[in-house]
Amino acid sequence: MTSRLLPDLSPWRSSADFRLLWIQGLITYFGSFMALIALPLQIKHLTGSPLAVGAMGAVELVPLVVFGLYGGALADSADRRKVILGTEAGLGVLALVLLANALAPEPALWPLYVVAAGVSALAGLQRPALDSLMARIVPHDQLTAAAALNSLRWQAGAIAGPALAGLVVAYAGHATAYGVTVVTFSVSVLLCLRLAAAPPAHDAQKPSLRGIAEGARYAWSRPVLLGTYAIDLAAMFFAFPNAVFPFLADELDAEWSLGLMYAAGAVGSLLLGLTSGWTSRVRRHGLFVVGGAAVWGLAIAAAGWFGNVWLVLCCLAVAGAGDMLSGLGRSTIWNQTVPDGLRGRLAGIEVLSYSVGPQLGQVRAGAMAGWTGTRSAIWTGGVACVASVALLAAALPKLLTYDSGTDEDAARRRAASTDPAGVQDLRIMPGSRGPA
Repeated sequence: MTSRLLPDLSPWRSSADFRLLWIQGLITYFGSFMALIALPLQIKHLTGSPLAVGAMGAVELVPLVVFGLYGGALADSADRRKVILGTEAGLGVLALVLLANALAPEPALWPLYVVAAGVSALAGLQRPALDSLMARIVPHDQLTAAAALNSLRWQAGAIAGPALAGLVVAYAGHATAYGVTVVTFSVSVLLCLRLAAAPPAHDAQKPSLRGIAEGARYAWSRPVLLGTYAIDLAAMFFAFPNAVFPFLADELDAEWSLGLMYAAGAVGSLLLGLTSGWTSRVRRHGLFVVGGAAVWGLAIAAAGWFGNVWLVLCCLAVAGAGDMLSGLGRSTIWNQTVPDGLRGRLAGIEVLSYSVGPQLGQVRAGAMAGWTGTRSAIWTGGVACVASVALLAAALPKLLTYDSGTDEDAARRRAASTDPAGVQDLRIMPGSRGPA
């Protein structure tokens, strides 16, 4: 019984590149979360304004949209290893800028926003390459297990990074947190150098608006894919309260809990990840997407309603578990159904649904908190999340009925994964509605 619950380690055993990316990502996430906490805290210390903290989302939005879409097209036309390596080095340079500003006698506010925009642009370029690489290096029947293991990696960084960042900033200052970030990115670049090359298909075209539009048309023609994007976007827009956590901690008279608030969601995700063995045997991944997003919204609403800090932390942990369940469903559906030649561009669209939602959500939460109060901004967002997920699920019923064993797109990808030539050369197949 225990073995059915423990994480499935098949991807770790079968792919050396998966092991390398897992270790590299663990190190990078730890450093990234140190900076993720230190940056809004520094803005709060410099301005004392929730709107100024929430404005980070607005600053990051345009670079994320532009470079996320371009990064998707780039991942389909360039060596994905080179894209990952170059962007990782760029992120390390931006961490150096934060460190230099923090060490200045009077740290300036504007570099924090400039770096936030730069990080958003580089993340937009990098994520499609990382996401589209997974289906190449992991066997088709191990994709859900790989998604669960990647979530565990993220959670480890998300728990340790915020928890330690709060202590580091409080006792050693922002500069120390940024210094740790610089070190982790330096190690990450060295690990990325060991990845195997991941060249594009022999007939891949250069990045273009036409290529991006081709990927968008494919996604629009697949209701299952469209549903994964729409539900995640809605859930994050309405119920992503991280920008107002510093003010929630103050309102609950528990400033010590700030790091725990940022880490609580990852704790819930970790608990689900450590018992994720059963997810490898599930075929109805659309139910994961919808059910997980609904749990996320309900738990965020409860976190805004309760006035006890320990109940708030428990609710945030439940929200994290729901978000992970939804994420497992999204990742599995994408990797099981999207053709290799379009994976980068579809991953670029996924960057928008995954990341634009939280950025807009930060702006929404910050503005609502300044208007109606912190706790009401959180619980009303959670309620709106649940309502929007229910409406989208009703409008896109094919997402709820998705079955990896019977879905035509998943069957074609499964067949292509067993034929090395088919992965590159499969285009239009009988009965398909577009690029296969």
